[in-house]
Amino acid sequence: MKNVENSFAPIMQSDRIQSLDVMRGIVLFGILLMNINGMGLAHAYSDPTVSGGATGWDLYTWITTNMFFEGTMRALFSLLFGVGMFVLLDRLEKKGAGINAANIYFRRLTWMLVFGLIHGYLLLWVGEILYDYALMGFLVFSFRNMAPKKLILVAVFLFSAGALWNYVDYKNDVKLVEQVALVNTYKAEGKPLTKELKEAEEKWQKREAKRSPAGVEEYNTNMRKGYFHVVGFLAPINMHSDEDWTYRYDPFDVLSMMLLGIALFKLNILSGQKSYRFYGIMALIGYSIGLCVNYYEVTMIINSKFSLLGFSKSNLTYDAGRVPIAMGHIAAIMLLCKLPVLKWLKTRLAAVGKMALTNYIMHSIIALFFFTGAGFGMFGKLQRHELLYVVFSIWIFQLIISPIWLKYFQYGPLEWLWRNLSYQKMHAFRKVKIVQSNMHDVLNEVDVVPVQKTIETPVV
Repeated sequence: MKNVENSFAPIMQSDRIQSLDVMRGIVLFGILLMNINGMGLAHAYSDPTVSGGATGWDLYTWITTNMFFEGTMRALFSLLFGVGMFVLLDRLEKKGAGINAANIYFRRLTWMLVFGLIHGYLLLWVGEILYDYALMGFLVFSFRNMAPKKLILVAVFLFSAGALWNYVDYKNDVKLVEQVALVNTYKAEGKPLTKELKEAEEKWQKREAKRSPAGVEEYNTNMRKGYFHVVGFLAPINMHSDEDWTYRYDPFDVLSMMLLGIALFKLNILSGQKSYRFYGIMALIGYSIGLCVNYYEVTMIINSKFSLLGFSKSNLTYDAGRVPIAMGHIAAIMLLCKLPVLKWLKTRLAAVGKMALTNYIMHSIIALFFFTGAGFGMFGKLQRHELLYVVFSIWIFQLIISPIWLKYFQYGPLEWLWRNLSYQKMHAFRKVKIVQSNMHDVLNEVDVVPVQKTIETPVV
């Protein structure tokens, strides 16, 4: 008996929403702008004083990325993933897929989870998030038919719950700092340490050892060794992230943005259908609130001399800064899509976005060969601002190669593989040129060789 699912096919290129593809391309580049710090430096994604430099251009780089990109690119990436999964389900259900829509949806997420594990453990990116998206995607299914206002309320609830947890963590960090100060006092006075103080001292020493020059050098040395050594070295870090992020951050950081994205999509905000005035006001409000909050956080961290409590306290207002900035970015991107300018750039960004999965994994593959001992072993050898040269080079490469690839192929290679696994059938990969006769000459009985017309069409 023929599998009913075979009658349903992935979305065709002509049915895609260009504004979403352009946004995916921009956000993908923004993600690399942040990820490169973890790909090329030890323990310096957030704290520039650990490695990579915290003065001059390195400090300016840290300030700029934290003001405009930290948290916001991940937020938009999560938002777009949620929208993509909703569009998939909505399209299948409207075609009468029934229970098969769920089969395709959950199979798609299951393979995304597998891709995430491969990406983290074998392609050596400890900041891997596809695994987390798959887990949260399983939950998104139950929210797909919820009204936009309710989706926004659920997202706000999750943001608030995350902020409350951050507050608990902040109070614990305050207690730790106080205990460490008490440890120093007890030692100076020759008093014996209590069990609780010994545990606090051990925790603090472990943290400081990792951040010390010796700890950074040890990390750098391990990352510059052979491929299989690096796999083994990073495996425990990946395992900890997969265990910790799942319950500590994913519901509040990832699921919240997925639901917010679906709400914005249902409100026609992500398709560029709103007016210039709407997006202008949205950008003004988003950037005004977000930049004020982010400036407060950055200033506080710098004034605290990048202390534990400075970072911990900044987390209390984390979503209050990153979410409005993300909304400002959305509005700015929609304005760019609506304006009749930079068509060549938007076309290339859309191509990058259509191949988002392939291009995202490509970042890690390039980083693997450039930074680890499997290739050039450049890990820890570049300053924070020098990593931007790597970022810009990858941007340019993908802006060039993505449209060229899509000129000859229907999908990016990983997108094609993902679709085949999700739908359990082989889909057209290459584009072929079908030659059609120009019937105008035939009908008019012109005694010449028919004009040949080529049409780009998928292979059936």
